[in-house]
Amino acid sequence: MTLPNDVERPRTTLRLREAGWHHHPAVRTGSALTRAERAADRLRNSMGSWGFVIGALMFIGGWMVGNRNEGFDKYPFILLNLVLSCVAALQGAILLIAAKREDQISSELARHDYETNLESEEIVKAIHDLTREIHLAVVPAPVDGPTTAR
Repeated sequence: MTLPNDVERPRTTLRLREAGWHHHPAVRTGSALTRAERAADRLRNSMGSWGFVIGALMFIGGWMVGNRNEGFDKYPFILLNLVLSCVAALQGAILLIAAKREDQISSELARHDYETNLESEEIVKAIHDLTREIHLAVVPAPVDGPTTAR
């Protein structure tokens, strides 16, 4: 459904989708994070990107081209294999740290959602009680006596 141009559109867009979890009120960001948490976020964002993959492929390709028949690491590229093994070992630990940080973010979001749900439940109960009071005040109580409908 499209609205005519002269009708004002409601501004009910969800900014959380546009901005990501960085601007969510329940998630600590910026100076509220420890140095290790900021480092885990930066590593997760850089190592989990296409730029990292392309950079790693360019490094490996450059190493192989630079050490084809001469150089400090000839054809079986034993030193390159050692370097890549060390990177893989460190990357595993780094990814576990990043996963732990992601779990922490999910936990903070879940805690905020739970608290919001509890507050909403209290509000709904209050509205229900007020509605019941209004109903009792407006609608007369039934009169006891013979009923004609059966």
